[in-house]
Amino acid sequence: MAQVNPLKFVQQVRSEVSKVVWPSRREVLLTTLMVFAMAVITATFFSLIDILIRTGLQQVLSLFS
Repeated sequence: MAQVNPLKFVQQVRSEVSKVVWPSRREVLLTTLMVFAMAVITATFFSLIDILIRTGLQQVLSLFS
């Protein structure tokens, strides 16, 4: 099994973290707003589909009662 040098490990981690390109505050804000907007659109879409299916089933079942 290979020996792990803690000092070398920490140096490698710091080196890799320095390569990360962090998003700007504006990019984070825009991405967050897009996620919320898509969640609202998706919820609205599935709510409408649910209402349509429920209404259709009630119409079909009312024929048998």
